[in-house]
Amino acid sequence: MREIIPSGTLLGMLLPPTYGRHITDATAFTVLSVEIWATGLVVTIQMAADGGPQPRIILQDHFGTEYTLQDSATLGSRNLQVFTPSVPPGTRSLTIRSADDAGARPVVTFAVPLMAVPDTRDDAGTADVSDAPGGSSDEGYTPQELRRPA
Repeated sequence: MREIIPSGTLLGMLLPPTYGRHITDATAFTVLSVEIWATGLVVTIQMAADGGPQPRIILQDHFGTEYTLQDSATLGSRNLQVFTPSVPPGTRSLTIRSADDAGARPVVTFAVPLMAVPDTRDDAGTADVSDAPGGSSDEGYTPQELRRPA
């Protein structure tokens, strides 16, 4: 089987907060998970039947990032779809929509947790925060990525 999983580091996995089942005239499927990789996203889908048509989905975040389908693979009734790019820093939500519907009806929306911020500490274990917005050289302060409220 060919390698379709993105390269890089697996940053996290999103599980649907609700039962993400979707039925159209063309297909029926359930979104099982979304893997967030450093270089892309992998959506795992359970199709209603082996050999059924591959669901056409659209990914959308609150920033309006354009996600592009790069590859897909079907094994029995499971379908993996790989999209690029990965979610941008600060992404709060990711919605999967069905492209099989005229209005691209939402299937499921995921809350995206704050991703880890790269460590900016030097070898001595101290952080230079004096250049950070609102930063000071107070001991114990570590700059962190801020997120706008939902």
